Amino acid sequence: MSSYADGDVMHKVSSRRWPRVRARFSRDGLGSLAFLLPLLVIFGIFSWFPIVRALVMSLQETNLVSEPTFVGVENFARVLADPLFATAVRNTAYFSFLALLIGFPIPIVLAVIMSEARRGKGLMSGLAYLPVVVPPVVSVLLWKQVFFNASPNGLFNTILGWIGLGPLPWLQNATSAMPSIVIEATWAGAGATVIIYLAALLTVPPELYDAAEVDGASIRQKIWHVTLPQLRGVLFVTLILQLIATAQLFTEPFLFTGGGPANSTMSLLLLIYHYAFQNSLGGEYGMAAALSIMLAAFLGIFTAGYFWLTRSWSTSS
Repeated sequence: MSSYADGDVMHKVSSRRWPRVRARFSRDGLGSLAFLLPLLVIFGIFSWFPIVRALVMSLQETNLVSEPTFVGVENFARVLADPLFATAVRNTAYFSFLALLIGFPIPIVLAVIMSEARRGKGLMSGLAYLPVVVPPVVSVLLWKQVFFNASPNGLFNTILGWIGLGPLPWLQNATSAMPSIVIEATWAGAGATVIIYLAALLTVPPELYDAAEVDGASIRQKIWHVTLPQLRGVLFVTLILQLIATAQLFTEPFLFTGGGPANSTMSLLLLIYHYAFQNSLGGEYGMAAALSIMLAAFLGIFTAGYFWLTRSWSTSS
């Protein structure tokens, strides 16, 4: 008997609730949708449509002029069989390794040093962020003509000449070309990460440093046991962002070396550009789209796996 009564009560409650829900949706939801609809349409046209178009092109043989021909997964097979693909993967992985080895710890160190400074924090922050303001093309050409100039008059070669070394062919040598690109990329991009770390350091409770100082902790111990654990979540996010950015290396090798010498700086994105615009037989847009889809799929799977593996590490204190 009570079950029927409870069911009747629930039916009455739900019958009174749904009209209110529908009224609220019609009043608030449709208004919000009206404001969001232009943004969704623009985002779909300029973001999702090119992705879908690239996916379709990856299954076609097309030069964007003649009628496309459906070839299935042939473009993917041709990319995988291209010797330049393996070279580009190795070079991109090598760049990512050097960029993480050099470029990941430097912003952390700079942010900690700047946060400990008693004066001039604003000036140091501005100087650290200044390379980010410089357009990438300008910074690359500046480094190419001034710092990495292979002649004895180049800035780095002049400094090496003071100690009896050099001159070195920074960008003309297959061994030193990629490390040279990493140095410039680190200089150009570290400033934004420094600002992120500086903002994160402001959230660290000062009481933790006071307690560590009472316990007799040194500066190194404070950084290791207080600063880095408190920045763990930010560090994990910036790490994956840097990994994604290094996999999309294009501007630096394109302007510095064009992928040379001897394809030692040929990256995946530069290979996509090569397929589309520099192929001697005409634009292989299908292969370019196929490699783009492969790179996007790899980054998506890698990012999902990264966050799945680090979901507990990034949140635990």
